Amino acid sequence: MKDKRVLILDKERIAFKMRRMAYEIWERNSDEKELTIIGINGSGKVVADNLVEILKEISPLKIKSLTLDINKKSPLDFIYETDYNLNGKSVVLVDDVANSGKTLMYCLHGILSYDLKKVMVAVLVDRKHKSFPIATDIVGHTVATTIQDHIEVETSGKKVKGVYLK
Repeated sequence: MKDKRVLILDKERIAFKMRRMAYEIWERNSDEKELTIIGINGSGKVVADNLVEILKEISPLKIKSLTLDINKKSPLDFIYETDYNLNGKSVVLVDDVANSGKTLMYCLHGILSYDLKKVMVAVLVDRKHKSFPIATDIVGHTVATTIQDHIEVETSGKKVKGVYLK
């Protein structure tokens, strides 16, 4: 039997939620001149790129966009893109879904080797039953699920097309 997908967010709702997330990021960083957005590879990077696009449109912030590549099966093997120095920077770590918190925890572990000025976590969807002590600061949509449920963020190129519950 094929897994049934239930649409949670369509592209119009996603656009609305991303714009709201971008405004919240700007509000929380209004005292900054520069902001570093780090997208977690895959759908997290697509969400990050969309937030960067909106932030450049609505704010005067200078935005640096980076990627953190992590192997979710072996999370200690992560690759931080470039030799860009994060010391003294305000950073927003972005992923598509906060599930158990494991991916976000290991990604934070990687970037906390720098002396950051400030770090925030932004996710499009937060599932709220974490196995790791991760708090999300900026959330597009919160959904109550069972542990067996799966949230899938569907992307096409640089756009988020939909969010589904499987």
